[in-house]
Amino acid sequence: MSLVYIISAPSGSGKSTLVNELRKLVRDLVFSISYTTRLPRGSEQNGREYFFISRPEFEAMIRSGDFLEYAEVFGNYYGTARSFLVEAERKGYDLLLDIDVQGAEQIKRKIPQAVSIFILPPDRKTLEWRLKNRSLDGEDVIRRRLATASREIENYPKYDYILVNDRLEESTEALRAIVLSERLRHSGTKRSEDEIRLSEMAGRFRLDNVQERVRPIVASFAKPLAQGED
Repeated sequence: MSLVYIISAPSGSGKSTLVNELRKLVRDLVFSISYTTRLPRGSEQNGREYFFISRPEFEAMIRSGDFLEYAEVFGNYYGTARSFLVEAERKGYDLLLDIDVQGAEQIKRKIPQAVSIFILPPDRKTLEWRLKNRSLDGEDVIRRRLATASREIENYPKYDYILVNDRLEESTEALRAIVLSERLRHSGTKRSEDEIRLSEMAGRFRLDNVQERVRPIVASFAKPLAQGED
């Protein structure tokens, strides 16, 4: 049976970059490209970042049961097609999902053994800088994304692993360790010394082991909301 990896993060946390780096380093992964009803941004291409379809098309897919999960975010639908899991199982690969907290909750209900990973920015100030620096959104949208991030981050205790994306190279190596260690754990085979070290590295990012690191990050998002940002 294919392993399913769920990766979630607030917008601007660097999730897409990490996922792209992971796909270069780990073989035998099927990456699910989400369907959406929003318009392409910048250099986005249909079938690369997303499958861009109309609202009636998306709703027809809902009625046909074509989605593993779907949600409406900022007035647009986003969804993961069931066909990607079928493809992964046919190939004997694992499935990698880049989805938000709503989608992750739906997947966990359907596939409880799915491995969930939540990526956090170092703090609210860093996330705000990243959102502004990428120049994709206006000030109103950035404020809305920050408010949404504050709510999404409250869901981190529901995830198996928490990864603070501070330095790209270190975060990429940590994500690779998590994915490979879960493969090893489910394989049931005897581990080499290198594989044991890999599993120990991954273990440092398990929910129970990151609480002290996460608390100040969550607190940095709570303060602006208390002042009425939302």
